[in-house]
Amino acid sequence: MIQLTDILIGIDGGGSKTTALMADRDGVILGRGASGPSNYLVIGAEAAYVALDAAVAAAGDGRPLRPAALCLGMAGAARPADQTVIRAWANTRYPGVPIVITHDARLALVAGTPEGWGVAVLCGTGAMVYGEDAHGRVARADGWGYLLGDDGSGYAIGRAALRAVARAADGRGPQTALTEAILQHWLLTRPQDLIGHVYKSAQRADVAALAALVQAVALQGDAVAEAILQDAGRELAISVEAVARRLALTGAIPCALTGSVILKGQSVRAAFVAATVERGLILSPLTLVHEPARGAIQLAQALL
Repeated sequence: MIQLTDILIGIDGGGSKTTALMADRDGVILGRGASGPSNYLVIGAEAAYVALDAAVAAAGDGRPLRPAALCLGMAGAARPADQTVIRAWANTRYPGVPIVITHDARLALVAGTPEGWGVAVLCGTGAMVYGEDAHGRVARADGWGYLLGDDGSGYAIGRAALRAVARAADGRGPQTALTEAILQHWLLTRPQDLIGHVYKSAQRADVAALAALVQAVALQGDAVAEAILQDAGRELAISVEAVARRLALTGAIPCALTGSVILKGQSVRAAFVAATVERGLILSPLTLVHEPARGAIQLAQALL
């Protein structure tokens, strides 16, 4: 029987949810737990700690865990100062336990590339591309947040859809089925009602959630919705190109894709792949990473 002191914990902490995996030393998954967001830059450190505690508790079925090693891959933890905030939680809960703290993009790269090098594309509420070459050099593009970047993200797609509806209402742009779809989605009567809803009630996650609606409308043949998704795919390809150029990656580049928008959004993914081909990039193998926390387990194994 596996002892609870002889296990590994791998955590994927994001801006919309937190996933914790419990595994044995061979990486066999023994338990899973989920909770709410844990990006402390968005929700604060204490709320992030609560989410981490809840996810780990669920993974261990409420039993106290004393892992042999622990890895946390956290959104908002790319810089050493941010990692210190997460390390404070880990050192308090698991003093003396070997710990690695990294950002969530690295988890996707580890989980989704054969040898742990290549590029990882994260596209959910936000968006960024992270790359690492075979010598350990790293580079990233975007991930600047919803005001400065996150091009191609769920938020960017949702915002573009809202702007398209506004332009259509004014006659500054073509009519689009997005208008009726978004009004129905938010139980609004006319386009002008969007002003109060967006500026007073809608959260970033609410805007990002419109990406699924844009996908559905595009599949019905709406040209405006399709153009938004094509643009999102191109932006993600531009970020990949920038990372590949900085790392001098040539030939077949292993690529991991993760995040709800690019995993579930077939049109975005197809547009992304087409745009990379146009830029002369060869992404192979191309792997869909549905559970980046598995990368955290692999990094925890490396600590042993």
